[in-house]
Formats: sequence, C-alpha cells, structure tokens
Amino acid sequence: MRRPTQLVSAAAFCLSLAPVGARAHHSFAATFDVETVDELEGEVVSVQWRNPHVLFTLRANGPAGDDTLYQIESHSLSIMRRMDIASTALNVGDTIRVAGHPARQTDNAMFVLNALLPSGQEIVFDPFGAPRWGENLGTTRVWQATEGEAPSDDNGIFRVWITSVTHPNAWPFPEAFNLSLIQRYPLTEQAQAAVAAFDPLTDLPTLNCMPKGMPTIMEQPYPMEIVDRGDVILLRLEEYDTLRTVHMNQAAAPADQPASDLGYSTGRWEGETLVVRTTHVSWPFFDSVGIPLSGAVEIEERFMPSDDGSELHLQMTVTDPATFMEPVQVGKTWLAISGVEVQPYECTN
Repeated sequence: MRRPTQLVSAAAFCLSLAPVGARAHHSFAATFDVETVDELEGEVVSVQWRNPHVLFTLRANGPAGDDTLYQIESHSLSIMRRMDIASTALNVGDTIRVAGHPARQTDNAMFVLNALLPSGQEIVFDPFGAPRWGENLGTTRVWQATEGEAPSDDNGIFRVWITSVTHPNAWPFPEAFNLSLIQRYPLTEQAQAAVAAFDPLTDLPTLNCMPKGMPTIMEQPYPMEIVDRGDVILLRLEEYDTLRTVHMNQAAAPADQPASDLGYSTGRWEGETLVVRTTHVSWPFFDSVGIPLSGAVEIEERFMPSDDGSELHLQMTVTDPATFMEPVQVGKTWLAISGVEVQPYECTN
C-alpha cells in the first residue's frame, strides 16, 4: 500500500496573500490582485450586509476624473459579527475612504481591507490586518486567538471548536490563496486538464449559495460543533448551516445508498480519536480552485483532541485514482475558545 502524499500546511506562508472569507466562493488570488492595494474615497450609495459577503457600492472619482460606481466586496456577515462590527457601522450617504485589492477582471471592483468612517474610526475588514488610518472599530480577538488562549478541558471532542486564522495549520487547502500550490498535488493528466479549464467566476456551484460538499466544506473558517447522539455523531458546521451525520453503528454505507454532496459517513473510535470514513460523494471538487473528484472518492478523517483538550487536530486522507496518482493527506487544527457558538449562516444571493 502506498503511503499518502502529505501536504504540510502552507498557511503561514499564504496568510499575507489573501483575506479569509473570500475563498469560500471563488479562488481569491484568481479574482483579485493581491500584490496591489489601491485607495478610493467616495460616497456609499448601497449596502448589503449579508452572507456570503458584505457588499457595498461606492461613488468615487474614476481614472478619467468622472464619477464611477465601484463594487466593493468584503468578508462575510459571519466574520463581521465575530469582529463586533454591526451593520449600522456603514450607512448609505457616508463619505468614506477605503483601501483594498483591485479586481483583475474589471476596473471598478475591489476587495476591501480597511474603511475609514466619517467618525474617524476605522473598520479593519481583514482579520489578519491592522488599522491603516484611525482607531479600529472592531476586534480580532476570536480570529487571532492563540493556542495559549484555549482553556484545557476534559470534554474530548464534544464541544464547539473555532478556527484561528493565524494558526499555522488553519487551512487544509492553501492553494486557494496561492494557485501555484496546486503543483504540490500528484494530479493525474485528467485532473490537470480539469484544473486548467476551471473558471472560478462561473464554475464553482457556491457562487449561487449552493452549499459545499465533502471534502471542501472542511475548509470553512467558522465554528464547528461536534455532538454525541449515541448511534450517530453530528458535525454542525456554520458555513451554509451544514450538518454532517456520522453513523457509529455501521461499518460501511448501505449497498443502495445514493450519492450526495456530503456523502455517507461511518465512524469508529481508536482511543480518543474519532475515525470517519466517507463514501458516496457526488460533490465534484476537492477544493475551491477546481481540482476535481470522481464518484469513487474515499475520504478518511481522523479527529484527534490534544492531550489537554484545548485543540482538535484533523488529519484527512483523500483517495481518488481518477484525480490523484496516490492518496493525498491534508490537515486542519481548531481551538477551544470559550463563548463561541455556531450561528445561523443564511446565505443570500
């Protein structure tokens, strides 16, 4: 049996390249110029405070000196809530200054990182970022939590877990930040052709608020709760209000089990480690940048709490001969931060 290719997380290298929320719906690096930060100043003419992204329109001077409407995209409502930034912070009629990454495909769009409000306070939309001009209106306490802030606990895995965006093992699919990292995967020729043909602006189903399937959903940066229901274990993932069910009294899926985006998961215990095997997956992607999956994919997840209960480590092995020349292994780490809850996602097109 060949050992899986282990893809050590490149998140520490990639964090400076892109904000966290955008990759939920498209490859950020393919959509915005992450090497450039532009500034604009103008009047807010519309605001949509929602998931999957907060959007607003800014009337500002264009390159020719005339009034131009700029479409400004930001992180999700879920992120804004956890940064203690209310919808009332940004209002139609406000004159603001913004800084962010310009879009690659259009001259009048931007992913915003900072916004200076009329009050002199500043919204720092980027959980990795810092104020550019004024006093930060929000907080990054949750998103930049460290291992030392996670209390020890003996409850095992049955609790709420949070992704710390600055943790070196936060992102199982860092190629969404840096497309060149796709080269780390042992892709078949068929898979390479699919990646080359993939258009992140049109081909990813989540563009229309369609929930992600396995294994892509496990990249979601929001809280996850693991709940013991005896014969089943539930994984409540905030993004898209996803509910995964792990069947603990079955060795495999029923013979007539239909395929679905999340597949069919069975589980077993190895000491304190929850081992989950998922098959019958119809979701066509490995990640959010176009690496495909076939219906023959098998996914093994190992959920391993740290000795003191403050961390939860995921080791995920994906086997799909149509996509990978050998099994691929990726990982993720969550922290146990008190006071964090799984909240309604309520995606809006």
